[in-house]
Parts: sequence; C-alpha cells; structure tokens
Amino acid sequence: MELFDITSFKISHVVTSSYSTSFSLATRMMKKEMRDAIYAIYGFVRLADEIVDTFHQYDKELLLDKLEADLENALQNQISLNPILHSFQMVVHKYQIPYEYIEAFLASMRSDLHKKVYTDKKETDGYIYGSADVVGLMCLKVFTRGDNEMFDRLREPAMRLGSAFQKVNFLRDIKCDSEELGRSYFHQLQNEEFTEEMKLLIISEIESDFASAYQGIKQLPSDARIAVLLAYLYYQKLLLKLKVTPSRKIKEQRISVPNSVKMSLMVKAVVLGKFNIL
Repeated sequence: MELFDITSFKISHVVTSSYSTSFSLATRMMKKEMRDAIYAIYGFVRLADEIVDTFHQYDKELLLDKLEADLENALQNQISLNPILHSFQMVVHKYQIPYEYIEAFLASMRSDLHKKVYTDKKETDGYIYGSADVVGLMCLKVFTRGDNEMFDRLREPAMRLGSAFQKVNFLRDIKCDSEELGRSYFHQLQNEEFTEEMKLLIISEIESDFASAYQGIKQLPSDARIAVLLAYLYYQKLLLKLKVTPSRKIKEQRISVPNSVKMSLMVKAVVLGKFNIL
C-alpha cells in the first residue's frame, strides 16, 4: 500500500509539471511533505478543469458526474484506484480540508458546462470563489497544519491571492475563452468592448487583490512563504506585462513570461524569503 501511496503522489506531480511550469517551479521550493500535498490538490483541480475545458469530443457532464462520484467514494473509503483521487483524498483527510471547499470548486467547474457570460459582479465573484479562492484555502490548510488561529487570520489574504491569480488568467486567456470556449468571465465586458480603459480598470482591481494578498504572504510559515512568494512574483510580472500590452494585442495572442524571467524571479523569491525582507 505504501508503494501505491508514493506512486499516486508522483503521478500528481507529473500532472502539475506537465500542465503548469510556473506552479511546479514554485511548489518545488517547499519541503517534500508539503510539496506532495500541493501536487495532490493541483492534480485534482486540473483533472476537473480539463474535463470542462478540453474534452470536447466526450460527454463532459457525464465525466464530471463520474469524477464527483468517484471522489465521494474515495473520501468515504479512503482509497481510490485513480491515483490522482487517491493522493487528493489522503490530503483532504490529513489536513482536514472541508468538503464545502470541494463542493464550491465542483460547482464552478459545472457552471462552465452551461454558463458562458457573467453579467454582474456577484456572478463573477461567485465563480472565482469556487474556481480559485477555495483552492487557495485548501492550500492554506496545508500551510497552517491545523493551526486554526493562523488559518483564520490568513483566510482573507489567501482568497484575495486566489482571486488575483484567476483574474490574471482570465485576462491572459481572454482570446481563448472568447473564441474557443465562448466564455466571458469579466462582468465589466457585458455589452462592452475590451478597450484600453476597460483593461486598466480590471487591472486596478487585480492590483488591489495583490496588495491585500501580500500582507498574508508575509505571515505564512517560513517553509511555505518562499514558494507562495514566487508564484505571487510571477503573476505580478505577468500582470505588468499585460498592463503594458495594448488591449487589441491581448485579444490577438496569449501573453506569457519567458522562462529566463521565471528563473530570475525564483532567485529573488529565495533571497527575499531567506532574509525575511518581504
């Protein structure tokens, strides 16, 4: 059984490194136990996300129903033959991740099957809470290791960081979401063109989320702080690049940060974190 447990975490690691080089790079800065737990969380959310975003030739609703049923079974029996679900259920039990976070996440994924346009702030915020904020809270459960006082103190910054990451993704992927998936997550774009003014309005909101999140990063346990700081710096750099890129160009191509820049950000995060000069 121990070999199956180890292998399951390794498979979640493969999923993470295959789908997100930046997230994998940040997670690598953690100690193994914490790193494996974050890989398991990412593996699960990526599995659900792939169902609704890329499995176009299959019955997505049926697949999502099956994933949810298999997860419930895994959580109840504390085992799954699906290695990704197996590693995730282990993390849920070990770090006492509330099922309400998982339910909220799956609800947002399910909405991607039917809802295409978000018409007001409440709808956008509701989707982001389920698709990103609760993932930040799952990770925070791992970082705080049962310290409920610390968790409660850092809950809001963790959610704001999740929101910031998701909004940056929305902005970066606006071309793909619109043209390939027919989705529009920014309620500000309802019946409006994506102009330079609209872009800067959205970015101002994201910058506010980042400012609040940064205060929480400074209070994280030392063995989680550098990794989260690295992810924060990467997304800040991506946001800055989006800020200086004309809105028309963002609608035409996917903006990214070169690997060489990511490596320099890693060095910066290590220095800032090691010397506690955040």
